[in-house]
Amino acid sequence: MLAAAGIFTSESPIQNPFPQPAVKKITIKNVSSNFEREPLNPYRFKGSAITDSWQAVAMLESDSGVRKVGLGTQGVLWSDSKVFAAHSESAGNALMYAMSERALQMIKGTSFSDPVQLLDDILPEVLAYGKKITGNQELRKTFALNALVCVDNAAWLLYAQETGMKQFDEMVPAAYRPGLSYRHEKVASIPSFAVGTSPERIKQAADEGYFILKLKTGAAGTQQEMIEKDIAFLTAVHKAIGHYETPYTQNGKIPYYFDANGRYEKKETLLRFLDHAKKIGAFEQIAVIEEPFEESNEAFVGDLGVRVAADESAHTVEDAAHRIELGYSAIAVKAIAKTLSMTMKITQLAYEKKVPCFCADLTVNPILVDWNKNVAARLQPFPGMSIGLQETNGHQYYKNWDKLMAFHPMANGTWTKTQKGVYLTDKSFYSESGGILAPSAHYEAMFTS
Repeated sequence: MLAAAGIFTSESPIQNPFPQPAVKKITIKNVSSNFEREPLNPYRFKGSAITDSWQAVAMLESDSGVRKVGLGTQGVLWSDSKVFAAHSESAGNALMYAMSERALQMIKGTSFSDPVQLLDDILPEVLAYGKKITGNQELRKTFALNALVCVDNAAWLLYAQETGMKQFDEMVPAAYRPGLSYRHEKVASIPSFAVGTSPERIKQAADEGYFILKLKTGAAGTQQEMIEKDIAFLTAVHKAIGHYETPYTQNGKIPYYFDANGRYEKKETLLRFLDHAKKIGAFEQIAVIEEPFEESNEAFVGDLGVRVAADESAHTVEDAAHRIELGYSAIAVKAIAKTLSMTMKITQLAYEKKVPCFCADLTVNPILVDWNKNVAARLQPFPGMSIGLQETNGHQYYKNWDKLMAFHPMANGTWTKTQKGVYLTDKSFYSESGGILAPSAHYEAMFTS
């Protein structure tokens, strides 16, 4: 099966040639924030749906006059479904945005020497503030990290400018370079299909060249209703695309990537799903099952015979280590949802523990897609596959995706468009760092005085 397959690849790790910069104190003189609302085609998961995406924008200006603008896409339902359920969709977004603004006010007038330490310093207080304003003492750390993405993003850009860095590889601290040492020439573009998507739509994507598809399970309803719907969905999908072939997997078959978003309450229910997969001949093609259980469920998953990935439960590097102890054998990393700073820590831990990673999406804008791609292109190969893996579903759900693409400073880069199911992460991608260090005229214009 794919999960047990060895690493299959024609590429190799590289040594990062860039020296570490001298430590420099960067003082934040001014801060500001703004946001834009982007309408979505309804995206259904976790028994609910999102229809509106807030693009949070943070500005940091140093005392030397350097000004940088960072982006974050808010994912309230993904990061804490209880907050989403307790408020209107707009109110949930407003609460997260208030946490981003709180973080900016906290760091105004302070100094930092590297973004990772800056994140470590502010995360506890931002989380505490979030618990207060949401009225939820169990607020998930991922909610606070999601709120901090735009701030962390701006801090990395400011850090790069102040220390004379021109490429992403230079930005990676020495401690985290082994986990981000690979250079894939291609990265899979993984679309995501909401609960209830028709098998015809999934077949259409496979016909377009997408070779690995993220399939949301955990249908709405009781656990019994859910598993019956999920089994029927699996049957329909396997019938529609199970026979497709791809050059990017070791066994030549199209792999399935299921994401239940914590909807399964018991391990026995998941076993019913897996038993059905065996019955219809689909089990061998399951590459990964992501977050089947709620975070509080401490069930051991290392004995299921399939690779189980942690996503939103792996908030921090400590949480990721605990999930690995519970038998999770892959981690979905999200520089665009849990900050680049925390992601570097998690990818390094996973590298040391020999646990493969891949990049998942948060339905982010095109610029953040390339922040994620810079990570995906540098992760070790996923077992049984020959290229990097990155979910990216914004083109499916944003109603104005083409408008957002126009805000990308290098929208015409060879790496920005999916070509037969993959992104070409060629020399220009690495030399330009996917365009993430270049300013976006649209977002910069939000802070012109």
